[in-house]
Parts: sequence; structure tokens; C-alpha cells
Amino acid sequence: MRPICAWSTIKVCTGINAALREAELGNIALARNGVDAALALSQGKDVKIAAALTLARIGDPRAGRFARQLARDYPLNTMLKFYWLPTINAAIELRRHHPSNAVAQLQAAAPYELGVAGMFINYLYPVYIRGQAFLTAGNGIEAAAEFQKVLDHSGIVVNFVIGALSQLQIGRSYAMSGDDAKAKAAYQKFFALWKDADPDISVLQEARVDYAKLR
Repeated sequence: MRPICAWSTIKVCTGINAALREAELGNIALARNGVDAALALSQGKDVKIAAALTLARIGDPRAGRFARQLARDYPLNTMLKFYWLPTINAAIELRRHHPSNAVAQLQAAAPYELGVAGMFINYLYPVYIRGQAFLTAGNGIEAAAEFQKVLDHSGIVVNFVIGALSQLQIGRSYAMSGDDAKAKAAYQKFFALWKDADPDISVLQEARVDYAKLR
């Protein structure tokens, strides 16, 4: 796994990375505990950015507070203003079930979303969250286009979990748009990627339920 915060200690890097991964897998308690542990070791800007994103992904209200603090403390930081804050705020809006607001927030990040964004925690988050917003809004075609961007840029995503999850999400997007053949193929690719995963992972269990409905 590529470290997301090479500017800090390995312990902080590993901890906040793991917290973000747990957030994407729906393990809220583990994500929250990981954030708390990382922040106990460092209050640096980049650690707070990663913490805010993680908290936003699990619906923790501290995400908004961190976002406001970052905006106040670093008003001239271009990547924070045009990449990270829009991404964090979009994640907050998505958890509030406001997908159109999430898409609007991400407009500012569009010119930068294929870059490294000033730190090593890119992973194409604006694209992935935009895809989820379209999916939440019931727009399977546009959602599929966003998740395909993630799948097409594996060199940016590397082996972070949203790469595999995009394969699942694109399956859901195809199913929503009525293309069951493509949906089944996408789900099968996801299952192949996670063939050695623990069978009790909730994301995997949900995917199997969804796939069964396509048959």
C-alpha cells in the first residue's frame, strides 16, 4: 500500500490509511477509532485532511468542524481549496442524502481530480464520490461513467480499496440503468477480485444479495 502521509511517522500513516479503508468498508467504529488514534499522534494539516475525509465518509459531525478549521487556517492553499474541501464537503452532503449538493461541491475539484492533489491520499476520491452521488440520485448511466474512470486509472488508485469497490459500484450502476448483462459481468469481476476476502465482510454479503437479484 502506498503511504498516504510520508511527511509524518509510519504509525500515523498506517493508522489513518487503515481508518479510511475501514470507512469505505462500512466499519464505522474501527474508522472512528483509527482517526482518534492518528489525531492523538499528529495534528498536522495533511493528517487533518485525511481525518476529515474519513469522518465525512462515516457521517461523523466532526468532519464539518475539521473542514472549517482547515479553510480558516490555510486560506491560500490551492489544493485544499479546490480539491480537498470540495471532496470532504461532498462526502458530508452525500451522507446527508443530498446527492445533487455533493455533485455541485465536486465541480471545483474536476480540473484536479486526476492529480496527486498535494499529498498521497488521492485515489480518485472526487470521481468515486461523484459516482456514488449519481448512484444515490438514481442516475445509473452517469454513475457508471464515473466508476469507469476509477477503473481506467488504476495507476492512480493503486491497490486502495475504492478500486475494487468501483467494480462493485459499476455493477450496481449497470443494474440501475437496466443493463443486466453488464451488471452481472461487473459483479463477477468484483467477486473474482475478492475471492480470498473474509466471507463475513458486509460489503461482500450485500454484493452477493444484489447479484442474486439479477439472476
